[in-house]
Amino acid sequence: MTEAGAARAMLLRLRPWVLPALLLALFEWYARRAAALGSDALAPPSAALKAFAGAATDGSLWQATGFTLGTAALGLLLGAVLGIALGIVLGLSRRAAQIGALSIEVLRPVPSVALIPLAMLMFGFGLRMELAIVAFATFWPLLVLVQAAVQQVEPRLLEVSRVLGLSARDRALKIVLPAIVPRLFVALRLGVAVALVVAVTVEIAANPHGMGYAMMIAQQSFDPALMLAWLGWIGVVGFVVNAAMQRLQRHVARRMGSVA
Repeated sequence: MTEAGAARAMLLRLRPWVLPALLLALFEWYARRAAALGSDALAPPSAALKAFAGAATDGSLWQATGFTLGTAALGLLLGAVLGIALGIVLGLSRRAAQIGALSIEVLRPVPSVALIPLAMLMFGFGLRMELAIVAFATFWPLLVLVQAAVQQVEPRLLEVSRVLGLSARDRALKIVLPAIVPRLFVALRLGVAVALVVAVTVEIAANPHGMGYAMMIAQQSFDPALMLAWLGWIGVVGFVVNAAMQRLQRHVARRMGSVA
């Protein structure tokens, strides 16, 4: 590659970072100007970076991050297992879909955070309360998307499975699941995003653990630098998790293509 080509490739890689850098520079200027006028409601990104380094050094950053990610992952796992299983059943059986339609349409719109008082009464504060709400929130999108994906499976594949005399279990594992893998990963990516958002929201509202709670404590302690540090870190964690899911999806797609 020529020197000009290498420079152009570097510029193309840096281009997505131009707008975030400009926004950070603008926020740095605005926060410093507000501080000069006597306001302590905002902190510049440079101060947030120092606060982030302090939280990383004393270990509070990793402890809170581990709790939030662990709870979100367990809740997603529970919601995904139930949502995928029931979605396959409803997608394969028109009678089951008709029976469950009313219950799904009544329960699905219920905001997950509205269950916080009920979950607190049932489980108290801590892991189980947050886990139940995350599982509830991730169950419904996975159920709906998997059901729709199963209903779009090529009918001839299902006819072949019936001719071969496959049981319902073998039909689901050997025919349906491989056919819906691309759409299943789309549903899982949505579920990952929902799980992280709901976990942080529950921690902000009720659960005294995790990243959301740490951000609330910083706000209540009038420490805007630390609060912004947590806010930025939550965004970074969400970005990294989504990128990991995209990479896993591409890897599985390549493996399936090579097998095919």
